[in-house]
Amino acid sequence: MKQFFRFFKRLLGVLVLLVILTVAFFYFKYKWASNRNFALLEDRALILTQDGHSYRDLNKNGQLDPYEDKRADIEIRIEDLLGQMTLEEKAGLLFITMAGMNEDGYHNEIPIFSEPLTFFLESNSTQVVRKHMNHFNIFQSPSAEALATWNNNMQVMAECTRLGIPVTVASDPRHLNSNNPGANIVTPFFSHWVSPLGFAAIGDTLLMREFGELARREYRAVGIRLALSPMADLATEPRWGRINGTFGEDAQLSAKLTKAYILGFQGDSLNHESVACMTKHFAGGGPQKDGEDAHFPYGSEQVYPGNNFDYHLIPFTEGAFPAKTAQIMPYYGVPVGQTSEEVGFGYNKEIITGLLREKYGFDGVVCTDWGLVTENKIKPPAAYGVENLTEKQRVAKIFEAGCDMVGGESCPELLVALVKEGTLTTERLDQSVRRVLRDKFRLGLFDNPFVRMGDLWMVGHEDIQKQARIAQQRSLVLLKNETKTLPLRKPSKVYLSNFDKAAVAPFATVVNSPAEADFIIQKLYTPFDVREEYMLEKYFHQGRLYFTPEELEPILALAASKPTITVINLDRAAILTEIAAASQALIADFDSSDEVIAALIFGQFTPSGKLPIELPSSQKAVEDQLEDVPYDSQNPLYRFGHGLRYE
Repeated sequence: MKQFFRFFKRLLGVLVLLVILTVAFFYFKYKWASNRNFALLEDRALILTQDGHSYRDLNKNGQLDPYEDKRADIEIRIEDLLGQMTLEEKAGLLFITMAGMNEDGYHNEIPIFSEPLTFFLESNSTQVVRKHMNHFNIFQSPSAEALATWNNNMQVMAECTRLGIPVTVASDPRHLNSNNPGANIVTPFFSHWVSPLGFAAIGDTLLMREFGELARREYRAVGIRLALSPMADLATEPRWGRINGTFGEDAQLSAKLTKAYILGFQGDSLNHESVACMTKHFAGGGPQKDGEDAHFPYGSEQVYPGNNFDYHLIPFTEGAFPAKTAQIMPYYGVPVGQTSEEVGFGYNKEIITGLLREKYGFDGVVCTDWGLVTENKIKPPAAYGVENLTEKQRVAKIFEAGCDMVGGESCPELLVALVKEGTLTTERLDQSVRRVLRDKFRLGLFDNPFVRMGDLWMVGHEDIQKQARIAQQRSLVLLKNETKTLPLRKPSKVYLSNFDKAAVAPFATVVNSPAEADFIIQKLYTPFDVREEYMLEKYFHQGRLYFTPEELEPILALAASKPTITVINLDRAAILTEIAAASQALIADFDSSDEVIAALIFGQFTPSGKLPIELPSSQKAVEDQLEDVPYDSQNPLYRFGHGLRYE
């Protein structure tokens, strides 16, 4: 036995030594590569003065070039810079992907164990220095200080490249309470508003624009200048996993809120105070077959059994385009039966060039959704309809379709090869480069891409949070109020299930068992199927909308024990038939805090929200719906627009 333990200790020691040596090997490997990248950088751009005008000497030639002159016409600045760019620099400009950062805001040069996604990403310096990329989507939220510091560090690195082209920092929505790296990023230090569904429940365009203006301040303070939002898709298929990011299923309501959202972020025109919007997903990503999401191969088809394709264009034609959205993102799926070639939106020339460019006259940047081209560990490539093409051929087809940027990819070398071999002309490449540079110039990034740490006071400021709480209050929908159970006014004893005790304590006595209680408050969440075939898949709530018998049993048993107020957090349409029947009161929540919900329950304000989506009565009613048609389930439990008030 002693020999066994001696052997085990030696084996363990060897294993520990191997781990240490492996970590050390990769650390020095990453460090060596990083040092080589930084060695290629030039000095920082000097601030020079000519004829009394100060400018950043971005190409370090000691003289004022037109692209460095903020007084010059933007088109002149574009052409001057375009003429100085190499093919490799142009290609790098047309790719955007995720980028990591260290907790302190320093460049992410070595993968971080606490951020597994960084193991799948190239270092910041590889992307900027080697690949000439300068558009990045950030997915972390260490602190406001770290985000601002990282922006400034990246801008310094970009400034030290040959032409000093600044970085554009992009982000998915950050003001929701849910976290999905494929759709939105939880950011605790930002103000906490409601989901887009919540804004649709309110239906107030003035509030929507106010949100955009306040969110823009928080974005700009930390360096985010491109919002990968809003979602102008329509929630006509209730099983779809992206409904939480939409403004519901009514096209006119979505159009109004989409327009107000963009005006809030961009202003009446794109300028140095703006955050540019990349509105998505043209031509409407909602009608997914059986509700399966197009991030994954089983959701590759968008279908139109109700012949309702044009309905899904309304949020763009009456919302995004009138608001002058800077950029557009097509979705992944194949619009089945709508074009002569059955390929995904990002590859579809009839959609991008024929419909978006020619029919609707959109001349801004069109960027594909993330991950259409290459294999990766996070999700398979959404090369729907072009699976037989090589990666290089896929890039060619994306640009032939009329897109300007490739999202979620960092392979500009493929674009370089296409131009060198003559598959893609320099004229076509320059057309996209001009569009992308135009937004950088309009945003003022060439003149000053840095943020001031002194402006971080506004991030999550109480004045902004007050407005966010008002939105939370106004978004709550009272679905049922049997015998006027609500508001609870008399002193009472309350038992809580999945609800914050501190939120209720100011209004009632919280007890430890249903037997002691006068009322029960229980909080539920929309059910979904757990899927984990792909790394990203676990973040998407898809599939069933019904509660299983095993899930229903404790919910109904609790409701049967005492009068029950049920709160349901809706990120999609839940089937609540049995639960509604067992509850005295039912409240729909769109990411409001428990404190705000408790204030409603105890009569501190009157509910005013209206359902932005229909709540079906059964799974069969869901399955019988047409994916592209709004509010069409038979005998819905609660119809679109339903919402009670206190009498």
